[in-house]
Amino acid sequence: MVDHPPHANREILVSAARDETRVAVVEDGAVVEFYVERPSSQKTAGSIFLGRAMNVLPGMQAAFIDIGEDKNAFLYVDDALLPPNLDDADEEIRVSRRKPKSITDLVKQGQDLMVQVVKEAIGTKGARVTRHVTFPGRYLVLMPTVSYTGVSRRITDEEERQRLRKIAKSIKPKDMGLIIRTVALGKSEEELKRDLEFLLKLWDKVQRRAKSSKAPALIHQDLGLVFRVVRDELNQNTTRLLVDDVHIYGKVLDLLDSVSPEMKDRVIFYRDREYPLFQLYGVDAAVDKALQRQVWLKSGGYLVIDKTEALTVIDVNTGRFVGSKNLSDTVFKINIEACEEIVRQLRLRDIGGIIVVDFIDMDVPAHRQKLIEELERQLKYDHTKTVVVGLTGLGLVEMTRKKVRQSIDATMMRMCPYCGGKGTVMSEETVAARVRREIRRVLRNSHCEAILVEVNPGVASYLIGPGGQNLKDLEKETGRSIFVRGAEGLHLEEMNVKAIGTKEEIAQKAIPVQVGDILELVIEEPHDKNPSDGIARREGYVIDVEGAGGRVGEKVLVQITACHRTYAKARLTVS
Repeated sequence: MVDHPPHANREILVSAARDETRVAVVEDGAVVEFYVERPSSQKTAGSIFLGRAMNVLPGMQAAFIDIGEDKNAFLYVDDALLPPNLDDADEEIRVSRRKPKSITDLVKQGQDLMVQVVKEAIGTKGARVTRHVTFPGRYLVLMPTVSYTGVSRRITDEEERQRLRKIAKSIKPKDMGLIIRTVALGKSEEELKRDLEFLLKLWDKVQRRAKSSKAPALIHQDLGLVFRVVRDELNQNTTRLLVDDVHIYGKVLDLLDSVSPEMKDRVIFYRDREYPLFQLYGVDAAVDKALQRQVWLKSGGYLVIDKTEALTVIDVNTGRFVGSKNLSDTVFKINIEACEEIVRQLRLRDIGGIIVVDFIDMDVPAHRQKLIEELERQLKYDHTKTVVVGLTGLGLVEMTRKKVRQSIDATMMRMCPYCGGKGTVMSEETVAARVRREIRRVLRNSHCEAILVEVNPGVASYLIGPGGQNLKDLEKETGRSIFVRGAEGLHLEEMNVKAIGTKEEIAQKAIPVQVGDILELVIEEPHDKNPSDGIARREGYVIDVEGAGGRVGEKVLVQITACHRTYAKARLTVS
């Protein structure tokens, strides 16, 4: 048996298009995993390269390997040492714990060596590579460089473990290693042999390519996204796999023909073009939420997820949750609910590395213990290795989650070009102060009578001030006429000096309407001080429409009744 309970309904969705392929895993109606692959960003994790050692650094006990990518890959001493055996593993390889040799004994500058990417290049860091080459199959992981036999820890039935270990030892090639994967539960020796034969042919092909290639060179690329998912995710707990592309659907069936024919009846071609597959399951909405900083809980509490270069911090808050009269029970309920959502977000966002969770403080020791137990229980559903280190003295929960590839936000988002990744921009008040300084500078160096500046509407409000007082004060200080225009499309921190000249010239440019004009305008919002009136704009110039506060979003016909420097008055009319 496997040591975590299966979900009642586990579905894998595949949506393929010319420009991208997306995969989602849905458990009991909730989207828990999401992957995207685009032609411009092919993944390298699992791929094997013939690399060349460019720098060997004894101080770091590491070497930098040119594998033909933009950044040199990082080879740590433990990954350069080929061990004689390995400890038991959970579908992954761990090097022996004996004291390592120096990197200079293992790798020489200019040396060519075969390496496999174990961690994608992320940000400024190059890929991490190892010489412990592995080939994951449907039921087995072949390790050509070590002699070892292991069974996935997730298979907990001791009799089944012994049966599978016995098969592995009988079919294992000399001086090679095998790990039995979780999906091999209940499989026959013949099925495992067939998987091994495929992997041995693959290893032979890689060796031949390495001998005929010149470093740096890609000598084996891991399967594409869809086929990795079929290999690694499709198991007896999966209710069905839906594919919306007929070409991919056929390829999946072909792959299952050779590796797992009994799973073919679970693969379904989704034909409905009117209602996209991901829309039907709410995947797009779930992904949009996963790109947000704040995540609401069903109870009214919420999580705040912040990523830094070093770690990810998750803060749990009570929010709108009132709960019971007992404060400790209320806090405990929110924290327990947060455990499930935290694990879901780790999987959905594919967050790796160090994770620190700041749960709401709990005074009852039994509650703290139950919290850790619930977190570990939820993590059993996550196939990526995660270790809960425990509670710190400050009540923070520390975890580490294996980082293999870029997280969802790193894949789908870019650094903000305005704030440079800080997550903040200057306030309207601060920008208004900067604009005033710029106006003073321009007017000091000009003999013009008037100036027209264009800024974001929020900044314009601060420049003008209540009743236009701020603008009057600045005009009194400078002795010039100053016209301010709000432009919705302008970034908050941006300012444009549109014109300087005589007062008449600038007034003509700044005020794009005249008394008596009849215009068709969209009411954008109610008036702040007089909600019965509506606000419209013409070229950034504010028009206060009498009696239009209840018609926000509508196109209306208005007649201009008065013009002022910063706004005009208008009334509704009919054609």
